[in-house]
Formats: sequence, C-alpha cells, structure tokens
Amino acid sequence: MLVETGSCERAAHVCRHRRSENGCADCKVRLISVCSVLALTELEELEALSHHLTLGKGQTLFRQGEPANSVFNVIEGTLRLTRLLPDGRRQVMGFALPGDFLGLALQEHYSVSAEALDPVRTCRFERQDFATVVEAKPHLLKSLYERAGHELTLAQDQLLLLGRRTAEEKVAAFLLSLRARFARIGHNSVTVELPMGRQGMADHLGMTMETASRMMSRLDRAHIILLVPGGVRLLDLDRLERLAAS
Repeated sequence: MLVETGSCERAAHVCRHRRSENGCADCKVRLISVCSVLALTELEELEALSHHLTLGKGQTLFRQGEPANSVFNVIEGTLRLTRLLPDGRRQVMGFALPGDFLGLALQEHYSVSAEALDPVRTCRFERQDFATVVEAKPHLLKSLYERAGHELTLAQDQLLLLGRRTAEEKVAAFLLSLRARFARIGHNSVTVELPMGRQGMADHLGMTMETASRMMSRLDRAHIILLVPGGVRLLDLDRLERLAAS
C-alpha cells in the first residue's frame, strides 16, 4: 500500500506535523541531494511543503504519460525507471537511488514510470510549490543545474554502455557505475547490492537475462567478482576497470 504522511496546512505555510525527527534537517540524504545548499531556516520552509510517501516493493510512484504534478526526493530504497516503447517493449532507462530527485524535467507528463524495487521512502512536493521555492533561491537553482548535469552524464554513459561494447564489458561497466553511485551515498563497500536483479540489469544493458547471467558467472570464475546473495563482491577492481575501459 502506498502511504502518504505529513500533510501541511498550506494556507499558513506551517507544517502541523512539526517533525521533531526524520525531518529535513535530520534527513540522511540531505547532504547528497539538491537540498544540501539550503540553510536550516530554508529547510523549514521547504519541509512545510513536503509530504512523505512510502511505497512497498513493486508499487509505482508514477507512470509514464501521467501529468507531472509532483517532484520527489528519494530518501530510501531503489526505483526502476522504465519507458514503454510504441511496439510494447519495455526499456529500463535507469535506477533511482537515495538522494536522487525525480520529476524535474520540463515536460508536462512523466516520460518514464518509476517502480519500487524494494521498500522506498520519498519526499514529495507539488511541482508548482517547488518551482516557486526554486525561483526565490538562486543557490537551489544552481544545485538543480548541477544535478541535471549529473543526470546528463549518466545518460551519456548509458549511450556508451549500449554502444559497441561486448556483453562482458557492459556488465563490468555497469557494476563499477553502480558501485560509484552507492559510494556517493556513503555505501563504501566492495560488495555491491543488485536490487534490480539479473532481469532488470539485463533490460538496462540491452541483453537477455541468460547473457547477463553468463557474463556474471564468467567474471566469477575469473575471480574478478564473487557472486553473493543479493549482489556481488568486487574482488579485482583493476581487472574490472580494464574490462570496462575496453
């Protein structure tokens, strides 16, 4: 069930729930999200406009083609971003991790669907309310531009990933990219979680699940990675990086 909490009295711009904990100032992704540039008083202003949304695994945050009335800051969990093609096929465009902001594009409708791969918590803002805050705070607008640049880099990396690389090189590059993104949110570990599973990874890389599984097994046999429940352990980063750079 999708649960929304933390509704506010908009007219007075005062948040009645007055979160004593788990509010914007205590948010564990604040320092890596676009909100990091805001002072505490500015965070209180933003928090007065926010609503917390909790999704269970498999639930959809928004669907492709729906009016883009809200923007979301991912606090916890992973979302799969997919686009349905005209012929009915589904393309996995990417994965949203904690600290990512969704719904910031200029289109009037969402261009992708966002589905929870595990329990997800987000902070939701009405798009117009958020736009009003951004217009009044140039430093927040600058932070959004920087985030847009980061997303453009990810999109360019994805184009390169789907280009003339071999299946093994694609898997190696994907694992390193995911490791870097997890490190950005403080998960510095040689073990990389794969909440998207083999099928989601295969869809994202433009290959069959059988091919993705075969490449993972090949890397495992070569002692470059170690397959573990729910993810992989990166045993030989140098060899993995050489593969990804091929």
